[in-house]
This record gives sequence, structure tokens and C-alpha cells, in this order.
Amino acid sequence: MEHKSRSQRKREVEALQKLGERLVALPPDVLRRFPLSPDLRVAVRDARTCRKHEARRRQMQYIGVLMRRIDPAPIREAFERLEQGHDLRTQAFHEVETWRDEIMAGSDELLDELADRFPGADRRHLHRLALNARRERDEGGPPKAARALFRYLRDLREQEETP
Repeated sequence: MEHKSRSQRKREVEALQKLGERLVALPPDVLRRFPLSPDLRVAVRDARTCRKHEARRRQMQYIGVLMRRIDPAPIREAFERLEQGHDLRTQAFHEVETWRDEIMAGSDELLDELADRFPGADRRHLHRLALNARRERDEGGPPKAARALFRYLRDLREQEETP
């Protein structure tokens, strides 16, 4: 058995308590997807209701105790998957923004590429949205058509991702 210094044990305990704090900060619908033991799930739920500083501190310490009794690796992996999903959504958002900006700059080739890439795309509707967005930009109006073009492109991309 490996000997750990007192400082090392304290760092590990603090890391587990911080992991518990991240769990408490999650929205309830996201937290449901995390692999938690029933008593840890109840402790996290109770920590959300603590309003007094000292009560919350004690509850967070209790969560830290519960975290020491379990293997935290599945919880860390769930956080990594959550962060990767966020990164992928951000990347997809930026890709759609780029498409919209190129289309508004006059790239009709991109319109054709997108219509070929997404079989469910309505070419006429896509061209009409592009023309309206360009006209609106040239006239200096509010970007209503540009937003509609973005939403349409985003929906096309999301349809591609869902089987």
C-alpha cells in the first residue's frame, strides 16, 4: 500500500469536495444523467436547499465524505462528456455562423454545396432566404432574414446529426 502524506490526503479530499460542489451547481435535468448513489443524490438535492452559510458548508463536507466512499471516476467522466458535448455544440454553432456569413457575402457555390450535403434541404427556400438576407443587409434593415437563414441552416445541421 502506498503511503500518502497528510497534505496529499487533504488535497484529494478537497478535490472530491470540489467535485461535489460542481454536482450541486448542475441543473436538475443534467444531474439526473449523472451516475450517483442514492444517498449522494439526496445529499446534493439537500445542498441546493441550504440557505445559511454554515448549513451549506456542513452539507458540502457531508457530500465530500460520501464522495470518498465511492469511485469518483464515473462522475468525472460524466463531466468530461458534458464538456465535450458543449464544445461540439459550440463548434456546430460557429460552423453555421460561418455558412450564414459566407452566403450573405455572396457565395452561391456554398448554397449549392449545402443543398447537396443536406438531402432534406429545400433549394428554393434556401436561395430565397439568402436573397432576402442580402437585400436586408444592403438596405440596412434589422437582421430578421439573416436570423431566419441561420435558423434554417442550424435546423438542417441538426437533422443531419439525428439519425
